[in-house]
Amino acid sequence: MSGRLLQWPAWPEFSAKDGETNEDLIQYKKDIVEAYGKDNIVRAWLKVCAELEKITEDITSRGTSAIPEVDFKDIFTLSDVERQKLKDTGCFVIRGVYDRAQADRWFQDLKSYVAANKDQVNGWPETSPAIYRLYFSPSQMAARSHPNQLKLSRELNSWWHDDSKSSSPEPLSYADAVRIRPPGVPFMGLGPHIDAGSLSRWADPTYRSFYSAVFSGFPESFDTYDLTLRKGADQALFPGGAHSRVFRSFQGWTALTSAGPGEGSLLLYPNIKWTSAYLMLRPFFQPPSNKDDVMNPESWTFDADSPWFPGTYREHSQMLSPTSHPHLRLRDCLVHIPQMQPGDTVWWHADMCHAVEVDHHGDHEASVAYIAATPTTEENQKYIKGQLQDLMRGVPPEDFRGGSSEKDFKLFTGERGILSGEEGRRAMGFHLITV
Repeated sequence: MSGRLLQWPAWPEFSAKDGETNEDLIQYKKDIVEAYGKDNIVRAWLKVCAELEKITEDITSRGTSAIPEVDFKDIFTLSDVERQKLKDTGCFVIRGVYDRAQADRWFQDLKSYVAANKDQVNGWPETSPAIYRLYFSPSQMAARSHPNQLKLSRELNSWWHDDSKSSSPEPLSYADAVRIRPPGVPFMGLGPHIDAGSLSRWADPTYRSFYSAVFSGFPESFDTYDLTLRKGADQALFPGGAHSRVFRSFQGWTALTSAGPGEGSLLLYPNIKWTSAYLMLRPFFQPPSNKDDVMNPESWTFDADSPWFPGTYREHSQMLSPTSHPHLRLRDCLVHIPQMQPGDTVWWHADMCHAVEVDHHGDHEASVAYIAATPTTEENQKYIKGQLQDLMRGVPPEDFRGGSSEKDFKLFTGERGILSGEEGRRAMGFHLITV
């Protein structure tokens, strides 16, 4: 079944000559080798690459159908087997989270909000904005605090476990941007990447301990839903606009219009465990000189003395390419999400490789609200408290200081736009503020 891009875009390829060369990079590798041992890292590499052979063949044969689809009414009554399938894939579409007529109204309200404040709204790219730096429009506030969104976020957060019992699946409302992408305008800015930090995965001791099973030579035991350590990982160890301070159990798109393959839609790599393990191991190995041997993992050489972390630049999201991460077979396995309708949502694990189509050949604007599932953790609560104070002061949230102040915008409703009563206000952090 088709699902991959028919023509691979001119996204960057990453090689050692373009990488960072700071001395601290070598030390991060040496720290990991000292803690886990070369033999264990090599054993993990061979296991992971062998598993990826099977996984990539499966994704290639299935294409878009490798991304599961579930109706909103069914997501809460999945069997253990059905839920585990979604967790193993790490991404899925949930249909009908919102009534289509409601989503249509939100889109029209959003368009009115942008038009009413066109001289103050800014976006990216600057010449022809597709992503608007808006965080508190009435449409976004309503969608984030809608009862269905809160119920769904609570469910998805509960798929992670915290052995310390110091976190909760109770949802918090993380304010992110919104997209209104016009047709016919290419957009190169979001090639294959992974959010939630880049170099920090190896540099931050807590973050890298999340991957201890991988480095120990037992990637099959790697638990991609263990919040025990992950909640304390410093995703923003290295300052950069791409690094959120908030841990999101799943990133999400909420469709405000229809969009499908070829219409500026999302591309996902439908596997989380083995692709994450490969990402973490890749910096420790150098490819063979003979390009014909590149796909043979045994022909690669262990090397902890090179500063190169493929596709890793400390201020940016983690990037990937067919050249730098060949065993992922990105050209074949980065597949289109299914056709989306207004009110549908798509979700992907915090560590999943994803991209956005360069071309939008559709006949109408493709709009989504970026709404993630965000659990209650100590660090998340700190951020959400500050985010609420930002809303009240009329400034953009801490992760997005480059946006406009919306407090004086026409049609701005502020906290009056929060739905779901006390539950919606709690998700926005009102219980964290002492009056």
